[in-house]
Amino acid sequence: MPDKFNELSSFVQVVAEGSLSSAAKTMGVSLPAVSRRLSQLETRLGVTLLHRTTRSLSLTERGRALYERASHLLAEIETAEEEVAGGAEALVGLLRVTATMEFGRRRLAPLLQEFRQMHPGLRIHLDTTNQDANVIDGGYDLAIRFGDLADSRLLVRRLAPNRRVICAAPEYLRQRGQPRNLADLSNHDCIVVGSAGETRWRLGDGQTLPLQRPLTTNDAELAHAWALAGAGLAIKSLWDVEEDLAEERLRLVLPQVALPDTSVNAVYPRSRDGAAKVQACIAFLTERLRSAVPA
Repeated sequence: MPDKFNELSSFVQVVAEGSLSSAAKTMGVSLPAVSRRLSQLETRLGVTLLHRTTRSLSLTERGRALYERASHLLAEIETAEEEVAGGAEALVGLLRVTATMEFGRRRLAPLLQEFRQMHPGLRIHLDTTNQDANVIDGGYDLAIRFGDLADSRLLVRRLAPNRRVICAAPEYLRQRGQPRNLADLSNHDCIVVGSAGETRWRLGDGQTLPLQRPLTTNDAELAHAWALAGAGLAIKSLWDVEEDLAEERLRLVLPQVALPDTSVNAVYPRSRDGAAKVQACIAFLTERLRSAVPA
């Protein structure tokens, strides 16, 4: 009977280490044993998982698909064992979190570092991305998202409010003037976070505002940089621009205009609802973020 667990764990370790010899050393087995397990796995599945040369190895398309699924499954097994060994309430094992790049770097990273210091038995991995990662397929325990969610497989907990504002650099406003109402925006350069065809800002109550020749990007951090550089007006979360406003690198524009409420939410699979580390992290983030909500 094939040893499926050792075959998969060897495969995952080889990919993670980048070589058979490093994987063998980490696992405490011989190089021939690792090579044999890989060959047995490929023979059993009937596919090539790795392209191997004397100097390098690379994943095939099917190998990459297997690695993504197998690495998550093995991490779950390891976490389950650590939780059982440490007790039901112990915060141990790996906590995988995903968030947007800007919020992840500016706000979430230092909070997760603090949370990790409070729980030495916990390992934390944070993925930041400008695209919404698939929480379930990606094997994440927790995602930090803005706004509504339409996936019944996931649970949502509101962490904190997220006020959004229109802002611009002082030099841009000096050159182009301060808008007094929404109609004035037709004479201004505006920055849009979205697809290349996006030419509108979404306002409160479902309204939209058509824009003239907007700068568009799918990268919220790039939109922030453009605003700071004086490229135009931008709609930004106060979480992202609070310091810029305080230090007058940016100024508020039309603060009376209502913008959509997109709260900061914790999103997680239903299967993780009872996980102590997930619930503890949500409680911690809720307390820290609500105490730091920008005015």
